[in-house]
Order: sequence, then C-alpha cells, then structure tokens
Amino acid sequence: MREAHLKRFFDTATFNASALLIFVFVVLGLQSRIPLGSIFITLQDLIASWFSSFYLLSVSFFLLFVIWLSLSRYGSVKLGSDREEPRYSWPTWFSMLFSAGMGIGLLFYSVAEPVAHYAHPLASGPQTATSAREAMKITFFHWGLHAWSIYLVVGLALAYFSYRQDQKLTLRSALFGLRGKKINNSLGLCVDVLAVFATLFGMATSLGLGAIQIGAGLDFLGLAESSRYCQVTLIVAITFVATISVVTGIDRGIRRLSEVNVILGLLLLAFVLINGPTSKLLTGLLADSSSYLSDLSLLSFGPDGLGSTQWKKDWTLFYWSWWITWSPFVGLFIARISRGRTVRELVAGVLLVPTALTFLWLSVFGGTALEIEATGKAGIIAAVEENLPTALFTMLANLPLAELTSLAAMVVIATFFITSSDSASLVIDIITSNGDPDPSIGKRMFWAITEGIVAIVLLLTGGLIALQTAVITTALPFCAVLLLICFSLWRALRRERSERKTEN
Repeated sequence: MREAHLKRFFDTATFNASALLIFVFVVLGLQSRIPLGSIFITLQDLIASWFSSFYLLSVSFFLLFVIWLSLSRYGSVKLGSDREEPRYSWPTWFSMLFSAGMGIGLLFYSVAEPVAHYAHPLASGPQTATSAREAMKITFFHWGLHAWSIYLVVGLALAYFSYRQDQKLTLRSALFGLRGKKINNSLGLCVDVLAVFATLFGMATSLGLGAIQIGAGLDFLGLAESSRYCQVTLIVAITFVATISVVTGIDRGIRRLSEVNVILGLLLLAFVLINGPTSKLLTGLLADSSSYLSDLSLLSFGPDGLGSTQWKKDWTLFYWSWWITWSPFVGLFIARISRGRTVRELVAGVLLVPTALTFLWLSVFGGTALEIEATGKAGIIAAVEENLPTALFTMLANLPLAELTSLAAMVVIATFFITSSDSASLVIDIITSNGDPDPSIGKRMFWAITEGIVAIVLLLTGGLIALQTAVITTALPFCAVLLLICFSLWRALRRERSERKTEN
C-alpha cells in the first residue's frame, strides 16, 4: 500500500514542483522591472568570491574518486546482473556519449578559448610560442578529465543503484547508499527537482550559446543580421526539430541523430586538419596533451596560480559550473545507455575516449586558429574580443571553401543543438516520471519546449552574462549533492562486497 502511494506521489509531485518553479522563473524574468543583467552580474561576483574554492576542490575530488574506483577492487562490479551484456556497441556508445556530453560548447569555444588565452596569457608574454602552449594546456584543463569525471559520478551511481540494486532511474536513487528507502520522501523530491532545475538551466545555456553562434555565422556570411530576434527564431526552429526527435525515442531519434552528428563533426574536423598546418597540429596535440597531464595536479590543486578572481569566474568557475549542471542529464543518459558494462569499463570508456576526441578537436580548431593568428593572416584575436561567437567563422574564412565550411559548421552546431536538447528532454522526462524509462510523449514535448523557452528568457533578460550566471548559480547546491553521491556509491559498493563475502 505504501509503495503504491509513493509511486503515485512521485509520479506527479516531481513534475508539478519542477514545472511550477520554472514557470515562476519565466514569469519573473519577463515581467520584472529590475534590470536582470545587473542582478546576474552581482550573483556571479558573490559566488566567485565565496564559493570558488569549493567548486575547484570538489571537481578535483570527483576526478580522484572515479579513478580510484576503477582501479580498486570495485572496478570489476558489473552494472547489471553478473552475466548481462551491453546493449550498444562500442562505436554507437561513444558517439552517443560525445554528442550528449559536450555538444554546442565545443564548437563555441574551440577557437575562442585558445585564442583568448593566447592574447592574454597568465604566465608568459602575449602572442608567443610559449603563450600558445599555455593556451592549449589551459583549454585542455577546462575540457578534459575533470569534466567527464563529473558526469561519471552521476552515471556510475545511477547505473549501479538502478541496475544492481533495482532502484528507480532517477536522481534520488543515487543517495540510496546513504538513506535506503528513506530517499523516497521530501528529501528525495528536493534532489529530483534540483536535478531538473540544474539540467534545464545547463541545457538552456547551451541552447543560448548555439543560437548566438549560428546567428553570428549567418551575420558573418551576410545571410541575416545577428539580432535577438534572429537568435530567438533559431531557438524556436531548432527546438521544434528537437521536439520531434525526442518524441521518436532513444533508439530511432537520439541514437540516429547522434551517429549522424558525430559523422558530420568528424568530416568538418578532417577538413580543417587537412587544410590547416597538419603536421604542426598533430605534433602539438601530443605536446599539449603531455604538458596537460604533467601539470594536471598543479592545475587541479593550485587554482590560485590560475589568474585573478575575475579570470576564474570567466573561465574555470563557469566551466565547472556548466559541467555540474549538465551532470544530472549526461550522467543519467550515460547510465541509460551503459547497462551491462563494468565500473572499470565505464570509467575508462568515459574518461579516455571522449576526452581524447575532445583534445583532437581542440588541437585542430584551436591550433589552426593560433597558427593563422601567429602568421598575421587574420584578426581572430579581434574577433574574440569584439564578437566572440564569430571566432570560429573568422578562422574558417582563412581556409578554402570558407562559405561552404561555415554553413557546414552551422549544420553541425544545429545537430549538436538537437541531440543535446532531446537527450536532456528525455532525461528530465524520466526524472519527472518517477524513473519511467519510457515517459509519455506529452511530457517529452513539454520539457523540450520548456528548454527553448528558458533559453529565450535568459537571452532576452541578460544575454551571455545571464547564461553564464544561470549555470554558476544552479550548480552550487547540486555540487554538494554530488559529494553526497560519491559517499553513497562507495558505501553501497563496500556493503555489497561485505555481504558477498558473508554468503561465500
């Protein structure tokens, strides 16, 4: 009787509470007479001043935790029954991981970030070979192992508790190792609602960045003016396509789009690699990866050496917050597609392969931009400082078939937009449907549309600053939840091992 009551409660309460909170935000955002841009700036400053160390140390802990877990005696634990085999092949699994985990942001920042660090380095003179190496190392730091370790914390916990402990595939289940069935109460409801809120705002940030960059590309090519109207129109149009995709489900919609998305992205990558300074890019990839790994501990635990408070707020703090807000949806999505794999397989696969592909992408696009800038052929630095979203297109303009590749880049951004949006919508649907892996079509459509609405509100009320502040603010409470999830997973794994020893 109690189980039936709990099911009815969570079937409706999570959806209603999440939808109500987001509705209130949308109404306040559109009706408020207070300039929200100034509020966003104030929030950013407060969080950067008081909680930057908490973010930085927590994310470093997550990386150490998942590596230790994979190397420990718990690495061989199967995320499912002991004889269960994975549902998806390695190539399909990796393509879905990469599309969901990075997406739009990688296209937005792959040129802009290295060039920004090259122009304004932390520990060397600007626009030198040394500052170029430093720029790539810091960019790798922001997009590498730390990001994927955050996703892994959620993915491992949900896969373990859902497939091995028979819990619902929803965020409160990740705390089962701490509270047992007591997670099915108001505390569990708060965790699920917080996960929905974090996911929605993290996704809205990505959608906003995607719209800004596609609009900048259209403007750069003289096809349309990059205005708020254009950006809103793009969000509406691509959200419509994403809604159709999410309705078709993970096997027909998300899976196929992810595969197409990765193929298109790799074709664009190959084009830039072939037409750029190929040998320098490949040599730089090895040198920059080595530099990143050798300085990983210094980067992770010596954050005071990484610039001023303002620099951290603009870069590291923003990235860590962004990955944290993405962790409920990417983590649950990882769990959803990883049943049958071991803890060690999941950690190795998620940490190494997507990170390696990310580094290759950053080296090709960022390295090409740095080489072009170093030879004085283009004003990419000026593009970054004056209109950051145009940086990618300024770089492509210096390669053959510039108009074609710029259009192709916008298509890749749009497909990343769609795959990220429909993956996030499906995950929010699952959370707000009490872990139902096949939620109703109506709910899928509702959340896909809501993501677009929140992105539009953020763009209209504060632009890029609003997008950044949204993720930094919503990530703060969920970072604390992630620390509890680590403890919950460790405690449950230890308990299972102890029980198996007793049985034997």
